[in-house]
Amino acid sequence: MSLKVVHIITRMILGGAQENTLLTLEDQQRDYGDDVTLLTGPALGPEGSLLERAQASQIKVRLVPALRRNLHPWRDWTSYRELVRALRELRPEMVHTHSSKAGILGRAAAKKLGIACVHTVHGSPFHPYQSRTAYHLYRLAETWAARRCDKLISVCDAMTDQYVRAGVAPREMFVTVYSGMEVEPFLNPPRPRAEIRSDLGFTDDQIVVGKIARLFELKGHADVIAAARQAVPRCPNLRFLFVGDGLLREELQREIAAAGLSEHFVFTGLVPPERVPELVGAMDIVVHASLREGLARVLPQGLIAGKPVVTYDVDGAREVAIPGETGYLLPPHSIDGMARAILELAGDAALRERLGLTGRARFTDQFRHQTMTRRLREIYQAVLAGR
Repeated sequence: MSLKVVHIITRMILGGAQENTLLTLEDQQRDYGDDVTLLTGPALGPEGSLLERAQASQIKVRLVPALRRNLHPWRDWTSYRELVRALRELRPEMVHTHSSKAGILGRAAAKKLGIACVHTVHGSPFHPYQSRTAYHLYRLAETWAARRCDKLISVCDAMTDQYVRAGVAPREMFVTVYSGMEVEPFLNPPRPRAEIRSDLGFTDDQIVVGKIARLFELKGHADVIAAARQAVPRCPNLRFLFVGDGLLREELQREIAAAGLSEHFVFTGLVPPERVPELVGAMDIVVHASLREGLARVLPQGLIAGKPVVTYDVDGAREVAIPGETGYLLPPHSIDGMARAILELAGDAALRERLGLTGRARFTDQFRHQTMTRRLREIYQAVLAGR
């Protein structure tokens, strides 16, 4: 049975939550015949936009011009009124909200109109790296919004644990649905590995450590640079590939130059999502040093591509980075541990292959976007039946 569903997200930049949302919309429309609409604010910032792909997929997109990421009482009130107006006009059976700002305003709008609503927790807006005032403000806002939806969907079990500990909602309100992706390009990259490495300036004997993330605060690029300071003198054929762009690019490049490591680092700048599989294919090791994340998509992407992962033990990372089986799980800011892990992997090709192939076998099917969308529609139908 087809459904009429409206998805609401703050902005459609190049990011994990946004790719998750777009794939869900495409699957619902193509595979299930659902009538889907996306309500979103403008894709502002240096991170790029997925709006063009949404339009190319013939997804109905309605912009909410005042909807922005930062707190702004007047714009937020305007956005809420626009969301209510749009939902009243569209009359969906289900509203599915994503991201913090759109999640709070969208859930309030759906509740006002009596529409069934679910919200995906892609990552927590309250975390230890913000002020106490900001932490409690976001926690209270999420608690308030949780009472205005029918189900909370976590992208990993760790998000559920975090929200339950914070008193946002009881555990029975949550269900985990892993964030889906297009796995085939990671299994079979569209271009040969040697060709991609040559384009990037890497030779066959170099060990490439890759990191995919916006060049932004709390993403951990500075920690990777610090680990490189320790590792490169012991393994001069190490090279580091930073995929993505952002506000910190010039600052990071200055740090690398000051450390005398410029020849060991390559920045790709902003790349479209379709290039990510070939770039992961060019890597030997995938490192992720973010200090907060729901479940970083790059970790299952790296494993599906057959690469071992090195990551900090934050949020959902431990659900895919399994010590001794798929990679290394380190305490946050463990620069010494990261350097040791990189050196151990760089010196042992058989270990890299074993960890990567175990990850591929274990997580490929779990992270297919078709699996995600099927589970989401089952949740929609259960919520509607319960009503």
